Amino acid sequence: MLSTPDMTDLGSGGYLSCLWEEWLGLDDLQGYLSYLDYLLWVFTPLAVVFILPGFILLFVYLSILFLHVYKRKNQLREAYSNNLWDGARKTLATLWDGHGKIWHGYEIHGLEKIPDKGPAVIVYYHGAIPIDYYYFLAKVILQKGRMCHAVADHFVFKVPGFRLLLEVFSVLHGPREECVRALQAGHLLAISPGGLREALFSDETYPLLWGRRQGFAQVALDSRAPIIPMFTQNLREGFRSLGNLSKLKYYFSGLFAILVC
Repeated sequence: MLSTPDMTDLGSGGYLSCLWEEWLGLDDLQGYLSYLDYLLWVFTPLAVVFILPGFILLFVYLSILFLHVYKRKNQLREAYSNNLWDGARKTLATLWDGHGKIWHGYEIHGLEKIPDKGPAVIVYYHGAIPIDYYYFLAKVILQKGRMCHAVADHFVFKVPGFRLLLEVFSVLHGPREECVRALQAGHLLAISPGGLREALFSDETYPLLWGRRQGFAQVALDSRAPIIPMFTQNLREGFRSLGNLSKLKYYFSGLFAILVC
């Protein structure tokens, strides 16, 4: 026979608490809440790990969407203007610069070393997400009033929807001759010799995973452009990657070779 506590012996709050415990089949409601707190404590870091990179990717796609809207709005002016995309670049640079200040407190020291005109090779460490380069490019566009070409891995050009973004921001797929031409034309050129391998398998000690990738030096010699190294403090602490999982490197090498073919 089902029995319930007498409301004359319990207050309304105690009565509801007893009913809640009976419905849940728990003897101790406090233990259930403690269990929920434990789950929240366990899964919150995991949520942060996946949500933050997802937020960055969402922001990138919003930037691409803005470019498509901008292109449609200004398609009649395209035939009459050589600088159609300047307004779009500065608008996005302002958004990314604001994101860097608010989200990461990003600031740059030594921007005066970037020439106001003429070529230069910017060599930088590749974090798990090269977000520091996005912020750096925004600073160069806004404070120096010039663009910086960049070299990206082949797989970036195969990501759906990225083509317009790569074209507007002068991203190259990396042949040495094309890099030399960009520098000889007086442009800045950003290169991360470690690339995707460094992004995935470097760690908080910041080892350079360049291997024998010294093409950036030859590009600088051929174009007679100065090399300016760049490093972002706490880049690895902001976004994590697989870390030093040496066994995965062999699988990665084979898989990546298949993907880029």
